[in-house]
Amino acid sequence: MKITFDRLRQYLIPVFALMCSGAPGSGANAQTLNATPTPVTVDAQLAKGAYLAKVGDCAACHTANKAQPFAGGLPLATPFGTLYSTNITPDASTGIGGYSYDDFAKALRQGIAKDGHRLYPAMPYPSYAKIDDSDMHALYRYFTQGVKPVAQPNRASELRFPFNVRTLMTVWDRLYAHDPLPYQTDPHQSVEWNRGAYLVQGLAHCGACHTPHGMLGQESVLDDKDNTAFLSGNTLAGWYAPNLRGHMAQTSASDKVWSKADLVAYLRSGRMHDGAAFGPMTEVINDSTQYLHDEDLNAIATYLTSPSLQTGATPPAAQQSGRADQTAVALRAGHIDSTGAHLYLDNCAACHRTDGTGAMPAFPSLRGNASVLSGDPASLIHIVLSGSHMPSTAAAPTPLAMPDFGWRLTDQQIADLLSFVRSSWGNRAAAVTAGEVAKVRGVAISAK
Repeated sequence: MKITFDRLRQYLIPVFALMCSGAPGSGANAQTLNATPTPVTVDAQLAKGAYLAKVGDCAACHTANKAQPFAGGLPLATPFGTLYSTNITPDASTGIGGYSYDDFAKALRQGIAKDGHRLYPAMPYPSYAKIDDSDMHALYRYFTQGVKPVAQPNRASELRFPFNVRTLMTVWDRLYAHDPLPYQTDPHQSVEWNRGAYLVQGLAHCGACHTPHGMLGQESVLDDKDNTAFLSGNTLAGWYAPNLRGHMAQTSASDKVWSKADLVAYLRSGRMHDGAAFGPMTEVINDSTQYLHDEDLNAIATYLTSPSLQTGATPPAAQQSGRADQTAVALRAGHIDSTGAHLYLDNCAACHRTDGTGAMPAFPSLRGNASVLSGDPASLIHIVLSGSHMPSTAAAPTPLAMPDFGWRLTDQQIADLLSFVRSSWGNRAAAVTAGEVAKVRGVAISAK
């Protein structure tokens, strides 16, 4: 199995991806922010570390063979060549068994391994610099004492010159990871808000997917201080990680704006009132966010839906008017005046219905759906090409699936189909071109 470097970012599972528990700073304020109680016994610390590793989905990147968790060896295709995930079991000769706590913390916070070589930014150590000592100690304890050692040598990377020269990472670090500061509490915000900001900016490293990247893979910004780029959306490996700013509110009477409760439900179950998680986010919810403690989910949702973060354009809403009804009536009557409409009837209407409303929780609505209306149609194209399945969670265990159509529809046909969907039932979004479909198809094929 091969997964792309960019998809790793969307899975939120680079090396030691850490998504929950712990708090910034030290002293009374840090103890208040820490949603996981300070461990009072060795076993409590081990359990905390296991929880962090589970919600961080570390195994998804570092496990090529499920019988040998965390032993590495998974090929990671990048724009610069192929990396192979490393052995992070406590084996003394091939894993991290010889790492001291300081070695471990230095790798996560500064991207420097025990022997001094620089790590590649598949691991978002600029974000992990915000991790507090309590969380770091718990993770170290789990990976060195709670994981079974596996003797499996690490495989050398296969990167093109000059990217295979690790010493050049010193320059990258000076440019993009030169200021590894811990999370700084905002005294003007609540404890819950600060807890959510700490998780999103650091442990959860949400910006690895949702923040625009530069040509060398760096995130344009690492937090929300004095900018609107953080979490403003980004396209990676043929999927669009949407803008998280501008269409959320802590309370909302509109089904087109995500409330705090909506976001908590989505991260726990993978379902929303008009749709469900798809693509890489399916695996994130399957393996990570459904296991987060309620306190952490609520803190993340409080931060993401707060007025301080909700800046930017709101996605266009579908008109609840006559045009939506006219489209449905025309389709039912067989009055097809476009190739896209014909393709929709043949391939989509059985599940998503002629009025585009679908039948949740089985079939998402296409009418006013944020993914349908996105300015970047990459995810919509990718779903049609490759298919997808919903997460299977404790709250919603049935992983309903959508089949792939890339094998039977040409680039132009998919462009016509999606252009129809994005302009019907009151939807108002730009047409999709065959060139856009071809670009995503190429990425999807290379990722298989």
